[in-house]
Amino acid sequence: MSTAPLAPEKTAPVPHSAGRLAALRDELTRLDLQGFVIPLTDEHMSEYVGDYAQRLAWLTGFGGSAGSAVVLMDSAAIFVDGRYTLQVRDQVDGALYDYCDLPATLPADWLADHVRPGDGIGYDPWLHTRDWVRQTDQLLRTKGAALIPLIENPVDAVWEGRPAPSPAPAFPHDIAQAGKTHEEKLDDIAAWLRARGDDALILSALDSIAWALNIRGSDVTHTPVALSYTIARADGMVELFIAPEKVTDALRLHLGNRVVLRDRTDFAMALANDHAGKRVAVDPERAVAAIFDRLEEGGAVTDAVRDPVVLAKAIKNPVEIAGHDAAQLRDGAALTRFLHWMSVEGPKGSQTEQSAADRLRAFREETGRLVDLSFDTISGAGPNGAIVHYRVEEKTDRHIAPDMLYLVDSGGQYQDGTTDITRTLAIGTPGEEMRERFTLVLKGHIALAGAIFPAGTRGGQLDTLARRALWERGLDYAHGTGHGVGSFLSVHEGPQRIATFGGGDEPLRAGMICSNEPGYYKTGAYGIRIENLVLIEDRDIVGAEKPMLGFRTLSHVPIDRTLIVAEMLSPEERDWLNAYHAETLRRVAPLVDEAMQPWLKAACAPV
Repeated sequence: MSTAPLAPEKTAPVPHSAGRLAALRDELTRLDLQGFVIPLTDEHMSEYVGDYAQRLAWLTGFGGSAGSAVVLMDSAAIFVDGRYTLQVRDQVDGALYDYCDLPATLPADWLADHVRPGDGIGYDPWLHTRDWVRQTDQLLRTKGAALIPLIENPVDAVWEGRPAPSPAPAFPHDIAQAGKTHEEKLDDIAAWLRARGDDALILSALDSIAWALNIRGSDVTHTPVALSYTIARADGMVELFIAPEKVTDALRLHLGNRVVLRDRTDFAMALANDHAGKRVAVDPERAVAAIFDRLEEGGAVTDAVRDPVVLAKAIKNPVEIAGHDAAQLRDGAALTRFLHWMSVEGPKGSQTEQSAADRLRAFREETGRLVDLSFDTISGAGPNGAIVHYRVEEKTDRHIAPDMLYLVDSGGQYQDGTTDITRTLAIGTPGEEMRERFTLVLKGHIALAGAIFPAGTRGGQLDTLARRALWERGLDYAHGTGHGVGSFLSVHEGPQRIATFGGGDEPLRAGMICSNEPGYYKTGAYGIRIENLVLIEDRDIVGAEKPMLGFRTLSHVPIDRTLIVAEMLSPEERDWLNAYHAETLRRVAPLVDEAMQPWLKAACAPV
């Protein structure tokens, strides 16, 4: 990543973080512990968590969606990946925490370098996987220290005014959007259990529960899931552990007689008491260590295997695909209206990152179908666009001014689909370097979009296609190129990824939806990203000797032509871009006002 002459704007760390760190250390002293590990997750191993589980943000001030911290009595560290390198330095006090980059420095390795013999390091077994516990404990024991499971989380003990979990009711997800009844899905799970010789399956990932039971909720901002656990049995019956106040008559009617409702607080006791001598399937990646502990303490035999819903959920059925097509087009028209608005308002210099994000949300709301955003809009002007997961706040809100780049990464939650799209806009006249590097990113986007590959190909094998043009100029970006996307569920959905690090080993299959989002970020100056969602489809090729797959682009929104150096594009790349814009014009023009038509035709004109 290149460094511009200008330094990035700095924002003051949370002023009370020192007091909170001191309070946590006092609590650790009371517990006779020398340290504690704080991950950014919840008891469901979620990426995005409810306010009640935002322990890392409360303690450190870090507002990203991935990270962790370790607190010892005389030192502390915070760990983030390349998406948050700039953000963590803006939000977290470097006098209190060492900044550690993942995956180069793992929390366990940092701990091993800092503990002393006899130290006890606490952890919350409801917030870590069993593999993490085993590996970290083994490493600490080589240093004479020990990892100690705690009954109560010490951050919660000192967190004054901690929010309660959401009381919002869960609600049915209609078959018109789901495409398959929950009874059919439960039959598939039961058959899977019987084939394995297992008696029961623990579902603790919130999106797996939502998909399997065709229910949704409002307990996690921007992700329509309900806080709950599920135990599915080989006979087809299911127990759903959910707070009673979240259960409506409509939900009871939808779930029917095969789903027994129990209080969410009974889940740990049920694990310990109800499975003696039984074989229980548990996903070691998505279930926390405490679930394994309770089952094994109660005499169950645990079968560590991937939750079968994960792959079934990722491969969209025809109804879900049709829903995505409709949602992407509706959302694309809203974003296109926003781009037209920005073409008028942006050069005036009167808009800010926040006002632009608010206007974009308004365009989505005007569709009459928006349930929520799918994540906090990344609205980054100039140097803020170089912060990969930037989140605008009052103290960072920058005016969008002429001769800068503006990056907007956003999406919506609709009952028929989840969207995620990024466009980079030139406000006024872009510089030649901006245009060159935008075109390099575009070349990578086109290379991936047009890829044809054999069935069984992993996302990691395709990632280099999106980076090659940048690599040839000595440039790169520090994030994955593609992630899965749910159907009115999580905007980041596995198991598929297009990345050379942190995943990308899952075979890509027809029916999966991924993002295609290469980028480039010049620290202190600007950021560039071009993102569409793509559907993996079968490709019929005459003479092919094996099954082949390819991508169909789902997102249709103009790509800023003023940022494209046409001479840098090959004839094939120009053909792709011109065909994409022709299809965008065909699809979007009927959904926008007549007054917008001249602008849209110009924005989609051939290069």
